Amino acid sequence: MPDTRGSADKSSLQALHARQYEFAAHLRDPEQNPPPADVEARRMAIYSDLFFNNVVSFLGGQFPIARKILGDESWRALIRDYYRDHESHSPLFPDMPREFLHYLAEERGAEAGDPAWLYELCHYEWVESGLMLAPDVPIENDIDPHGDLLDNAPVLTQPAWLLAYRYAVNEISVEQQPDAPAEQPLHYLVLRNASDEIKFNRLNIVSARLYELLQNDVELSGRAALEQIAAELQHDNPATVIQSGLNILEEWRTRGIVAGTRDTPSTT
Repeated sequence: MPDTRGSADKSSLQALHARQYEFAAHLRDPEQNPPPADVEARRMAIYSDLFFNNVVSFLGGQFPIARKILGDESWRALIRDYYRDHESHSPLFPDMPREFLHYLAEERGAEAGDPAWLYELCHYEWVESGLMLAPDVPIENDIDPHGDLLDNAPVLTQPAWLLAYRYAVNEISVEQQPDAPAEQPLHYLVLRNASDEIKFNRLNIVSARLYELLQNDVELSGRAALEQIAAELQHDNPATVIQSGLNILEEWRTRGIVAGTRDTPSTT
């Protein structure tokens, strides 16, 4: 007699998968997908509401300003759309806010009623928790905390993110929302210090460019970075740019944005 256990196991597995998809489809979109036939509708409704309300509450806690501005009805409708339509790339609960941001940026589109600044505000609200979960960066042994910020290469504190937004996201509130984007991008530097505190810093276009140059080339001296900025600005007095930049670097060191300096290839 042929052994049919393999085909029976495969059939059972397929039935289980079909059952799981049916169950999940109802949880995602109960209006379009009926509950499993052998599950009492009342019990399924309780479970479905509990599951959805947990997501509403969790994301509301991650994006409190956006939730307050939209109001409960619009917020729940937004989360329902995300809950129904988005296919998550991660099964981890702490990654859900990032999945929600991906949905807003890449999938939702220009939905009627969504503020134009919604994604940027939500991203700004997420940054603190996102940076808190970022991996540690080992502290280098060759850093001189009191080194020359011009002749040596400034070492930036990590982890840190340099961000640019079209809207002044730090000013958005229930009472104040922008009607149009700013004329120039708004730059923010967010870092996690040695005490695991998240610090937000507003940068102007020159200080943001200085940070970007140092971030992209760890062997670049402070002087070389500032000379490049002076050239980009076509400034007629580069020494003024260098002195102003040195003041910025010294302030960054005082505030913990710059950890110190390392020797550049030309100084070793």
